[in-house]
Amino acid sequence: MKKLHQLFIAFVLLSFTSVSHAEMKYGVSAALTFIEASGTETEGGEKNSKDVDNLVAIPSIFAEYAYSDTVSVGLDYIPFKADVSDKTHKRSDTETSVTGTATTTSTSRTQSAQAELKDHVTLYVNYNLDSGLYLKGGVANVTLNTEDSLGTGSKYGNVDIMGVVLGFGVDSGNWRTEILYTDYEDISLTSSVARTGVTTNNKIEADLDTLALKVSYAF
Repeated sequence: MKKLHQLFIAFVLLSFTSVSHAEMKYGVSAALTFIEASGTETEGGEKNSKDVDNLVAIPSIFAEYAYSDTVSVGLDYIPFKADVSDKTHKRSDTETSVTGTATTTSTSRTQSAQAELKDHVTLYVNYNLDSGLYLKGGVANVTLNTEDSLGTGSKYGNVDIMGVVLGFGVDSGNWRTEILYTDYEDISLTSSVARTGVTTNNKIEADLDTLALKVSYAF
């Protein structure tokens, strides 16, 4: 699936050709977001697991079209990056033997890793209930950047992942407050280089989700 931010640009341009701009809304948001991820790295027959999290304030902009008093469709774009973890994680690995050597040797390597989310776009639908309450559902697309420095020389690269967004909110005129949960698809990355003496490249499998308290102002 192509980047949803391309749809965002098209959506905004299309709105300016609309006969009635009263049905269009534009706004800015700020979301206090809890990011949680768990992953396992497989190196040959060895597995290392890690759970990480981060709490970060994330701004965004949105454009929205009201099809009726009940249903609105919009696109939300986050122009900034967010770290998955609140710190860079490091560990030291020591191999006590290396394939092809006549005697036992010891090789020590330092591994450090961090990941960040960027170019996050959400296509959503709001369904209005009574008293300003509404339900929200949508799909998100984001690029996961791996920022690793591995003694093995491996690189994991970047990947685009999709997510399902569910939540609810209250609309009080120009102001909105929402609780949003996003469950992203499972992540699988294969390194560019295998560890010394191992024919299979290293692999990371991870799960990512977020929970956000979001406040928006619509113009």
